Amino acid sequence: MTTRTSLQKTLGIGLTLGVTLLWLLGVTASGLVAQHEMNEVFDSALEETAQRILPLAVTDILNRENGAGNQKAPALKDHDEYLTYLVRDEYGNILLQSHDADSGVFSRTPAEGFSDTLTHRLYGVSAVSNTIYLEVAEPLAHRRESALEAGLALLLPLLVLIPVSLLSVWWIVRLSLRKVVDFQQDIESRGAGDLTPVAEGQLPNEFEPIAVAVNRLLERLHRALESERSFTANSAHELRTPLATALAKVQRLKTRVPYDHLKNDIAEIEEALRSLSVLSGKLLELAKAEGGGALSQSQKDLAPILAMIVRDFEAHAPGRFVLSLPENDVNSFLDPDAFAILVRNLIENALKHGSRSEPVEINLNDNGVLRISNGGERVPPEQLALLRNRFARAKTEAAGSGLGLAIADAIAEGAGMTLHLRSPATGRQDGFEAELNLACI
Repeated sequence: MTTRTSLQKTLGIGLTLGVTLLWLLGVTASGLVAQHEMNEVFDSALEETAQRILPLAVTDILNRENGAGNQKAPALKDHDEYLTYLVRDEYGNILLQSHDADSGVFSRTPAEGFSDTLTHRLYGVSAVSNTIYLEVAEPLAHRRESALEAGLALLLPLLVLIPVSLLSVWWIVRLSLRKVVDFQQDIESRGAGDLTPVAEGQLPNEFEPIAVAVNRLLERLHRALESERSFTANSAHELRTPLATALAKVQRLKTRVPYDHLKNDIAEIEEALRSLSVLSGKLLELAKAEGGGALSQSQKDLAPILAMIVRDFEAHAPGRFVLSLPENDVNSFLDPDAFAILVRNLIENALKHGSRSEPVEINLNDNGVLRISNGGERVPPEQLALLRNRFARAKTEAAGSGLGLAIADAIAEGAGMTLHLRSPATGRQDGFEAELNLACI
């Protein structure tokens, strides 16, 4: 099972995820670069601080009276002290420290250069022939906090930029595919029988060959249908003419033959020719029904056509019909010629197989639903299911070819409609009914 997705949706989601991922990768890369640069700045600050403090500390220590021991540098006011320092001799004895320094942060033996502990970044420098060491410590937590704040500063604008970029992506995709969507809607909105070329418009280069191919296909299909219709019409004329001529000659011969037994033989030939003429007409109608010409390119009102057909039948079977027509037009894409063939076959079927003592009811309502029903015996379900087949007939003594319902069903199927056959008829205990919705196409 193939799951079809919208090109517009696929591009929108793909570009949205791509832009979002690129933004996040860009922020991550910027954060890493910023962290590296900040570490360099902090290391430079540690080194600069040590270089500034060391001369002052050495001067203070050398100028002490009586070799005073460990002293803490006084703080002018309370403040968060991110940098602390410790001044020691070569043996590790503390000579001077900042007011908030924690000796446990520093290593036991003073050393020069940068070093790290689990919690601090250290920088050491010496003076007076490596007898006085100064070490400055900075908490790693301070660096992590600064990196986090820098990362948030880079990330926060994305809360605005990402939604804006997503909306921009969707808008650009919709705008770029607008002509493609119009092309799709043009094809979807047209009737099934509309074979006119589709508007190519200003389709993107990738889609223009599709429109050209569709128009070529529609043109070939239109020519094929017209050729088939022409062939069917010409075949009907060419078949009916010799059959009518042969039938006329047989009828004239029948009047000239003096012997009754020959007249009976000629009557049988005459009846065979009549049956052959009817059968050939039905076969041509079936060929037309299956030829794909059941739809027209524009809607037509079918109610007047139905009334005209019923009047024609009324002339040959007066009093056999009850016709009910809607007050409004019943417009449909069903081809008028195909509709006439369909209705004639349904009415002929009702006349031949229905009860002669009950009328054939023909009802077309405002919703386009056509019902043709007749009285008579019920058709068993197993036979009802076979009546759509060619040359299939229910158990009846009436003459017929078994093609009427097959022709009607072929036209309905070709137009995308469904011919419903019921027995008994709706609201009755017996009879037969055919129903078709003309407005569903």
